[in-house]
Amino acid sequence: MIEFDIEFRSFISDWQHCDHISSYLARTISHNRPDSVLYSNLYSSAFNELLEVAFRTRHPAGVLACKLSRDGDRDRIELTFPCTEEERQFYQYAVSQIQDTSARERYLVSLSGDVAPSRDIVLLELALDYNAGLSLETTDADSITLTVDLPLGGLEN
Repeated sequence: MIEFDIEFRSFISDWQHCDHISSYLARTISHNRPDSVLYSNLYSSAFNELLEVAFRTRHPAGVLACKLSRDGDRDRIELTFPCTEEERQFYQYAVSQIQDTSARERYLVSLSGDVAPSRDIVLLELALDYNAGLSLETTDADSITLTVDLPLGGLEN
C-alpha cells in the first residue's frame, strides 16, 4: 500500500517524527475499515512504538525504510533501519523471547515497574496486546528488517 524511506540522521533529529509519521500513515490506511477511528488509533499506537524502537538505536548513518501492506484482516509493517552488530544480536534475542513461556509474566512485571519499558518489552507488548506476529531479518551488514503482522482488521470494537 505505502512505502517510504528517510535518511536516518533526519529521522532521529526529532523525537516527534515517530508520532507524526505513525499518526499520518494510520489515518491514511484506516479510511476503509468499519471503525476507522478505532483502527487508526490502534495502528498509530503500534506503529509509533516500532518507530521509537528504531529511533532509540541512534545510528548515525543509513536509511529508515518502511513498507506497509495488507492481506485481508492483517496489516504488515516492514521496518528496515540501521543498527550495530550488538543491537542486531539484541533484537534477535528479543524476538526469540516472544515465544518463551515466561513472556507474559515478564511483560506484566514490567508494567508495574517505575522504569520506562525497554525495547524488548515494547516488542512483547505488540505480540501480547496486539496479537502481532514478529520476525527479524538481517538486511545487510549494517541494518535489519523488523516485520510485524497486526491482525487489527478483524476487530469488532
